[in-house]
Amino acid sequence: MLKSIKNFDIAGKPCAEIDSADIVAFAQEKLKSGMTPQTVSNYLSHMSAVFTVARPAWTYPLNEKAMRYALIVAKKLGLSQKSRHRDRRPTLHELDRLMTHFLDRSLRRPSSVPMHRVMAFAIFSTRRQEEITRIKWADLDHDGKRVLVRDMKNPGEKIGNNVWYDLPDPALAIIEVVPRHSDRIFPYSTDAISASFTRANQFLGTKDLRFHDLRHEGVSRMFEIGYNVPHAAAVSGHRSWISLKRYTHLRQTGDKYEGWGWTMEVTIHDPKQRKRRPARLPAT
Repeated sequence: MLKSIKNFDIAGKPCAEIDSADIVAFAQEKLKSGMTPQTVSNYLSHMSAVFTVARPAWTYPLNEKAMRYALIVAKKLGLSQKSRHRDRRPTLHELDRLMTHFLDRSLRRPSSVPMHRVMAFAIFSTRRQEEITRIKWADLDHDGKRVLVRDMKNPGEKIGNNVWYDLPDPALAIIEVVPRHSDRIFPYSTDAISASFTRANQFLGTKDLRFHDLRHEGVSRMFEIGYNVPHAAAVSGHRSWISLKRYTHLRQTGDKYEGWGWTMEVTIHDPKQRKRRPARLPAT
């Protein structure tokens, strides 16, 4: 985002001349380009971080007060908004199709990212994509059924925020069969995972499903099987229990993944034992 800002008029002005009107004009230009107010808010947030430290850290004459005023104006004019909560949850039918697609690919190309395992782990562990790719074997406390999440996402601490979080049994079972070919449990890039997930959804015609929705699905599942807020937070890593209040309307309804064939499939270690499982498609 900061690199893209360099292409706008505001980047060509001397620091001392930038005022709140310039920042608001930048926000308006972004909005006119088709960007959502939520994304504009993200741009202004990153810019604000620079204004906050520029003068005290580097003696650059950026006016932090001008940034604060611009943020107020942008919000009042509707140029920026907080991100809305997504409530998209994958259906078992959608997951079946994705898992079948990825298992078939894994059997044909063993070197490809085993997305069927990555997806299942994302749901049952509720870990974010970037967190999954950073977990090391040394970070696993098997007996304690927990994992150390390094550089946990937190607005106040970007680096060194390492926290232990509980691992539900299905997530631990997946780890137990992952081959140790690297110091990381899932030695794949976030770009590879994102690209695989996006392409599969396009191929299968799945609408508006993002990888991060798997975390939302996992947190929702915990409440549906009877977790309380503290217990769920110990798994998901939500710092503020207030963030989990939107899930508390979910009453215990049982585990929709109980008896789900893929729970067993992703924990098979020997590829020779696997078969191309047909997705449970409805009769047509």
